[in-house]
Amino acid sequence: MKRKQIGMLVFIAIIVILMVVTSQTPGTIADADSYQCKVYATILSLLPPVIAIGLALITKEVYTSLLAGIIVGGLLYSNFNLELMLNTILFQEEGGMIYKLSDAGNVGILVFLVMLGILVSLLNRAGGSAAFGKWASRHIKTRIGAQISVMILGVLIFVDDYFNCLTVGSVMRPVTDRHKVSRAKLSYIIDATAAPVCIIAPISSWAAAVTSSVPADSGINGFAVFIQTIPYNLYALLTLVMLIGITLLRVDFGPMKTHEMNAIKGDLFTTPGRPYEDNEEEVVKENSHVLDLILPVAVLIVSCIVAMIYTGGFFSGTSFVEAFSGCDASVGLVLGGAVTLVFTFIYYMLRDVLSFKEFTECIPEGFKAMIAPILILTMAWTLSGMTNLLGAKVFVADLVANSANAMQGFLPMIIFLVAAFLAFATGTSWGTFSILIPIVLGVFPSGQMMVISIASCLAGAVCGDHCSPISDTTIMASAGGHCEHVNHVATQLPYALTVAAVCLLGYFLIGILQAAGLAGISWLALPVCIVVLIGVLFVIRSRTGREEI
Repeated sequence: MKRKQIGMLVFIAIIVILMVVTSQTPGTIADADSYQCKVYATILSLLPPVIAIGLALITKEVYTSLLAGIIVGGLLYSNFNLELMLNTILFQEEGGMIYKLSDAGNVGILVFLVMLGILVSLLNRAGGSAAFGKWASRHIKTRIGAQISVMILGVLIFVDDYFNCLTVGSVMRPVTDRHKVSRAKLSYIIDATAAPVCIIAPISSWAAAVTSSVPADSGINGFAVFIQTIPYNLYALLTLVMLIGITLLRVDFGPMKTHEMNAIKGDLFTTPGRPYEDNEEEVVKENSHVLDLILPVAVLIVSCIVAMIYTGGFFSGTSFVEAFSGCDASVGLVLGGAVTLVFTFIYYMLRDVLSFKEFTECIPEGFKAMIAPILILTMAWTLSGMTNLLGAKVFVADLVANSANAMQGFLPMIIFLVAAFLAFATGTSWGTFSILIPIVLGVFPSGQMMVISIASCLAGAVCGDHCSPISDTTIMASAGGHCEHVNHVATQLPYALTVAAVCLLGYFLIGILQAAGLAGISWLALPVCIVVLIGVLFVIRSRTGREEI
């Protein structure tokens, strides 16, 4: 039986079982303001994302899988009242699709996506991508060099994960294509230098989100705590070690190995799913120059950073760090994208590498290139909304709060696991640590254990976000690398889980040291984890061999 048929049968069976279980609780709305579903804050609240993720991995079809998860969430919330289910999915103010699309922040991200699509189309049509590819081929000689270059650019663009994913992919795709690096590997490198870098960068939208998650009445300086968590954020730091290790050791495993072997033979995609292939034919022009790519991208980076600190009040007297902490990333990215498109139009007209007609033709082309990530993002936001309506965060938060006092020695490890699972299920890191950080502060209001527990919460949130098919960042990384979304998820998962397993060891070690009164040497956990991770990579290479270039 085919995988898609199996997935559909599983979905139907789950629906039938749920209808039987909840048949005694018909959905009625006596008071819409006080309405609450029967499964609120129970383990069933986690079912929609589990179904969506499971079906996506089984059927390799992301759209219908996300839709199935949304429908299940709507059915559970409405206690299987079909009228209420439809109203919930579409119009519920806390999680409905229409309201998600009417949110200014979400729409800003979609507009920025379209702007990036238009810019990529312009860079290609003007010959800038081809010129940059030729220039890079003279300076970057190997596959290792190409991958290291992607990493370096990803680390340098640390201000925002969305911006990172789309910009790095646009710039480095011509380079990795020429050196036969698979699209799956490119997307993994992009994803691994997005959220994991932003969560340890003091000047980033993520630092602002963490700072704002610390309750104002706690008397704690959220930004200072964020700085202290960086050495204990094992997942973010070890992900960077993992990237360097697999690149320099030339080792790949799991589905990624198949993608890389095929890429070396000339097939960058491996699977039939090639959503961007028709938009990627490089245009070579005699008068094109490498600056035709570098200048627009440089303007994009500078204008987005300036626009972000502008929204944070920097030009009204606010300090640079505080401006970043209070910035509106969505507005800043849209303003920066608009400035870049205007600059690119004027620059290309003056350079005579593009006609006005060609410029206007790039607008619908760029929009069409971004339809897939826009659809996935829209459904992922709706699924996250359904999960929140069912009280998944409340269920997990209660679970942590109830077990915290009984297992304080193992709390860093437990918090990491819970945060990873919650972020994986809901597709959001920010929502995860905004729920868990106040709980952690309730258990450890001060001291080093507070810092370590918050660090494990942040690490777990990034880990779950990194693994989740419904995470914004994962979707953006697929779009940035022009990779089939399910391919990116399936190839990235073994790498992320390997790092997560080593992180668990590290947080277990920290907990043991804390319980033994050796808190002063908790910093040893990071070097121990680095040694273990590198050892694991050597073991994997001894079993799978290394890439021959």
